[in-house]
Amino acid sequence: MINTALVSFGMSGKVFHAPFIATNSNYKLIGSWERSSKNIEAAYPGTKSYDSYEALLADPTIDLVVVNSPNDSHYTYTKSALLAGKHVVCEKAFTNTSAEAQELDELAQKKGLKLAVYQNRRYDADFLTLQKLIKDGEIGELLDVQISFERYRTTLSPKAHKEAVTPGAGLLFDLGPHLVDQALVLSGMPLAVFADIRITRKVSLVDDYFTMILYYPGHRITLTSGMVFMHQLPGYKIYGTKGSFIKNRSDIQEAELIAGKKPTEANWGQEAAADFGTLYTDHNGLITSQIIPSIPGNYSLFYEKMADAILNNAPVPTSAQEGKNIIRILEAARNSAFNKRVVGI
Repeated sequence: MINTALVSFGMSGKVFHAPFIATNSNYKLIGSWERSSKNIEAAYPGTKSYDSYEALLADPTIDLVVVNSPNDSHYTYTKSALLAGKHVVCEKAFTNTSAEAQELDELAQKKGLKLAVYQNRRYDADFLTLQKLIKDGEIGELLDVQISFERYRTTLSPKAHKEAVTPGAGLLFDLGPHLVDQALVLSGMPLAVFADIRITRKVSLVDDYFTMILYYPGHRITLTSGMVFMHQLPGYKIYGTKGSFIKNRSDIQEAELIAGKKPTEANWGQEAAADFGTLYTDHNGLITSQIIPSIPGNYSLFYEKMADAILNNAPVPTSAQEGKNIIRILEAARNSAFNKRVVGI
């Protein structure tokens, strides 16, 4: 079994990591570093609350450390875990700079350890369904792809680290990694990037809106996110030479996890029929539409793949190189927005 510890047992640990570790027979959840409240022992009897990160890393029984702390600590905590001989899953955004990401990748390879970036939105129902349609040839060659992740909140987040002027704060490094990762899964690294990054709420000190255009030979991918969308647009608008797919962003896994549902329960990740997307195709000049049932979302796939990597030397679910590529694009986006120009990758 892979003995696993969390750097934090806040919302991320409780919702996005512990449930999948605890329900996978390849893992044993050992505990978490908890600075003030000691909650993991009550939630998962038999686990341990560590008083310091140093104590957690000094535990020789721990094989894997999940770095799910604020963005500005990812590099430091991941490096410390690797130096302590632990495999690592690091939350997005992987690091604050591509240079940091490169250093961590090289360190993990030198130490013979597995290092993965937690890009769980690869396993959203929406994105899994879209990938299958592309694989099955229903879309044809991509012409234009628009992916958005919109919210409506005019007040500041209760998570202070997301709103403070610190490295890695702001919407670009919060939701940006999800959107960029999906673009890279679909089309790989772009040729160039153009970005508009703004502060739209009067109370905000960090960016809370962005649009990025990723340029590819023959098509474009536009990524949009913001905090002032009273009515959310379709999360996915995919236009190709054979078909177009339009779908709301409606994966239910986060809501299920917050409600306390376990990933092993029946109908996990299954969206309601009202949230299914629509495929449009042209049959001899007649455009027809077809409702496409969503593939159930399944974040469990990440930890299944991570276990296979550690136990059988298979590829990790999202590599440090992929994490670095995401940061490279976010860096290019900041450069583009500041200089108001297209930036090559």
